[in-house]
Amino acid sequence: MNEYKYKIIAHIENDFKTKFGVPRQSGLCNDLTSKIIFEPEYRVKEAFRGLEEYSYIWIIWQFSEATHKEWTPTVRPPKLGGNKRMGVFATRSPFRPNNIGISSVELCKIEFDKDNGPVLYVKGADLMDKTPIIDIKPYLPYTDCHTNATGGFALQNTDGCLQVDFEKSFLDIIPKDKQKGLIEILSNDPRPGYQNDENRIYKMEFDNFEIQFFVKKNTLTVCNITKLS
Repeated sequence: MNEYKYKIIAHIENDFKTKFGVPRQSGLCNDLTSKIIFEPEYRVKEAFRGLEEYSYIWIIWQFSEATHKEWTPTVRPPKLGGNKRMGVFATRSPFRPNNIGISSVELCKIEFDKDNGPVLYVKGADLMDKTPIIDIKPYLPYTDCHTNATGGFALQNTDGCLQVDFEKSFLDIIPKDKQKGLIEILSNDPRPGYQNDENRIYKMEFDNFEIQFFVKKNTLTVCNITKLS
């Protein structure tokens, strides 16, 4: 059987420079905007004709940082504390036979006049900066939305929002248009599901900053911010 080699059509640009801190699923953090920059071959206005009529799109993308030689039939989802194995096809783990992900994001606007346009501006992405994109497709509410769908174990032990203690002196370091988004990310608890050490200082890169924080009970406290060179 011949192996099909897909083409990279675009990359995403956003403030998630490392995997730590990226939202667990699309749509969890909607206050930050990402840009989809297409490869020169696909910067053709006609290819986007009609896309502006949709409010949401599907992004099909590559788990470019999840490299592995062999797949395994079971994985340990962080949602279950990293201690219980589930079938890989019952999870959204990046360690799959094919390292492909899919995300539903809000399409805010299409900018046609940029030198590297058309550029798509989206909200709610759960992709790391520079993630390769394989395809985009319009989201169709009449068929893609299933109001009676069940969520399996993914709805068990759902993450409650943390209260974020963010001193104004620290918050003022962050550009104003990104402050609300950063707080939203932190409130969703960026730590792996199996880590709950109240004495540990966690470090997360966001935009050009390193955010340091700790979590005690239901409160996340930002204790330092460093601007990265």
